[in-house]
Parts: sequence; structure tokens; C-alpha cells
Amino acid sequence: MENICPVCHQPILPQYYFCPNCGVKLNSAPLSTTVATQVWIYAFSIILPMLCFIFAKKWPGIKYFKSNDPKARKIGQIAWIILVLSTIITIWFAVVVTQRVIKTSVDNINSDLGQYGL
Repeated sequence: MENICPVCHQPILPQYYFCPNCGVKLNSAPLSTTVATQVWIYAFSIILPMLCFIFAKKWPGIKYFKSNDPKARKIGQIAWIILVLSTIITIWFAVVVTQRVIKTSVDNINSDLGQYGL
């Protein structure tokens, strides 16, 4: 059974993503679940906190998480978990490094002042 395009009213097939007559988007194409796509999403999830979420709008984890496809949804869930863990580790690392730098600076100041008997 053929459907009708909502814009140009020409017959279309249910599996069409775009109307062949007017080009209007009819359906969303399925999300890629290839291994290469998964690796890219997971890697992006790891580095996103280190980039201070500057590229958050380009992060595909949200659309995968919201997908109706169970495999794509699972990829989105894993990407969210990786993102949260990476964010926690990045914040922890920043705090630890900052504390070490401050402690080293204070120790250097104290040792310099100790030389002058202060």
C-alpha cells in the first residue's frame, strides 16, 4: 500500500526516508551501530570533559540514548556512563593536580622565607 507525501501529495512508499518528488524528510534514517561508530562515540565520550564540554552539541550520545532501536539505545547508555565517569575522573584529576601545585608553591615559599629567618 502506498502512502501520500504530506507536502506534495505524491505517492510514496513506507520505507522512503525522503519524498522522491519534493525532497521533504519523511522518516529518520536508522542510526549507525557499526563498531567504528561505537568506538568514535565512546572515544568522544571520554575526551568531552577534557574539552570542557565545548563540543557538547556535537556529542551523539543523546540521540542514541533517545533512539527506539534497542542496540542504538544501549550504545547511548554506555556513552552516558563513559561520559559521567570521564567527567568525574577529569574533575578529580584537576583537583589533585591543583592541590599539588598549591602545596609545592607554599612549601617553596616557606623554605625561601626560612632562609631569611622569618
